[in-house]
This record gives sequence, C-alpha cells and structure tokens, in this order.
Amino acid sequence: MLRRIGPPDLGERDGLQLIREAVTRGCRTPIVFLTAETAHRVDVEAMNAGALDYLVKGEMTPQMLERSLRYALKLGDTLDELRRLATRDQLTGLLNRREFDRIRDEEVERAVRFGHPLALVMIDLDHFKRVNDQHGHPAGDAVLREVARRLTAVVRSVDRVARIGGEEFGLILMQTDATGGLDVANRVCAAMRESPMVAGDALTLPVTVSAGIAALSPEAQTATALVAAADKALYAAKSAGRNRASSA
Repeated sequence: MLRRIGPPDLGERDGLQLIREAVTRGCRTPIVFLTAETAHRVDVEAMNAGALDYLVKGEMTPQMLERSLRYALKLGDTLDELRRLATRDQLTGLLNRREFDRIRDEEVERAVRFGHPLALVMIDLDHFKRVNDQHGHPAGDAVLREVARRLTAVVRSVDRVARIGGEEFGLILMQTDATGGLDVANRVCAAMRESPMVAGDALTLPVTVSAGIAALSPEAQTATALVAAADKALYAAKSAGRNRASSA
C-alpha cells in the first residue's frame, strides 16, 4: 500500500521517523517512501527505517509507481511468510519454542508490572514413544497435528499455544489465575481422551496427556520461576498416573 508522507500529516516528525514509529508498533503494511530529495543517503535511510521501496517525487512516473507498488506488495508477502516460518512449528502450525519463550517472557513481565493474573500450562503426551515405535512416524505426526487442533479449540483466541518439543506443548493463558488455569488444563485432558485420534487409514489411537499448571504468585514472579513450577506440577501429574492435570 502506498503511504503518503508529507508535512500536513507529520507535525514535528519527518517521514523517516514516522516509518520507524509505525514499524516499532508492529505495522506490517508495505510502505513506499516518497520524497523530494534525491540524495542516496535518503534512499538508504528509508530502507533502514522499514520502507520497502523509495521514489523521488519529481522523477516519478505512473509506470514507476505501479512497479514500486507491485514490488512492495510482493516483498511484503515474502517477509510475512518468512516471519511465519520463523515463528511457527512446521508440522502443527502452532507457535514454535523460540516464539513461545519470547511471548512468555514479555507477558510475564507485563503481568507483573500491571498486577494482572497469568497462567502457564505445560502438556506432555502420555507414552507417545509407543505410537512412533508401533505405528511409525507418519502416524505420530498425524497424532501431533490432531493434538494441536484440539488444543487450539479449547483455548481462547487471546491465549497462546505452542509446540515446544517433540510431544511437548505449552499454553500461555492471559488474564488467568491458578483456578482458571487448572480448569483449562482439565478441559484439555478431557478433549484428548473424549475420542480416539485418526492416525492413518483405518488406524485410530487413544491418546491422553498430562498437564502441569502454574500461575504468577508471590513465589513465582519471573518466567523462569513460572516454568519451573509448571514443570514440577507436570511431573506430579505423571507420577500420579498420567491422563490428568496437576496445579503447582
């Protein structure tokens, strides 16, 4: 999309500053920078600020504008796909471990600052190695995709779901205390065991999960402490017989 940058819209800011602010705030709209200056440094600064193309007003023709818009839109689509690949698990489409950790750290910091509740759920498939050993990795992949689908169906759109390991998943539950986190985890366990999962032609498998829940508390005020508490609760759920949720 073409962004017009001119004095009436900027106040005391220049166009480059406006682009930087837009990008910092998460703007993903492709930006074409228009300027009256012809200096090469402006071209470089515009690209560094976040513009995807650059045009000089006095030299611009309709053909150049059309080409620039097509280029910016195509490059914007490519960058969006690269961002998706960098943050998503290829098999399930969920967030990957790196993005999960980044969001978790940010949300813990924000929740502590503003005094909001936040819960973390760590989930592990029970005896998943048997699926791969007895039925092969394609069946295991099908199970993981179905687990991801059921997890996504249980949580709200504001929550975050990630595959953080081979058969490990994580949930970041916004504005949720320990009681609410345990309720979500119990619903996750129920969603997994309510019906077998289709893992291939004429192959259905019963799958259960264990879950550990931790919420921000005076004892857990950092991401590290929250993860440690959730992991401890997950271990307790496994030790108690699996196919259940346990709270820290």
